[in-house]
Amino acid sequence: MPKMKMKTHKGAKKRFKVTASGKFLQQRGVRGNKRNRPSRSQRAWGKDQPISPTNRRMLQTALPYGLE
Repeated sequence: MPKMKMKTHKGAKKRFKVTASGKFLQQRGVRGNKRNRPSRSQRAWGKDQPISPTNRRMLQTALPYGLE
């Protein structure tokens, strides 16, 4: 019997990006209340942040083939 393919976690697929070098990036979570936030933190919302190395192993199982 052939090996089973691993399934990609669809929630992780929508929330994370994989760079060409294999790093994972995520968007910041605080977007709700823009009125009372400093403008410096508002500028950071549009940029993707790298995830911590401890969460990398969890994401490699959730996204076994990267993001196609």
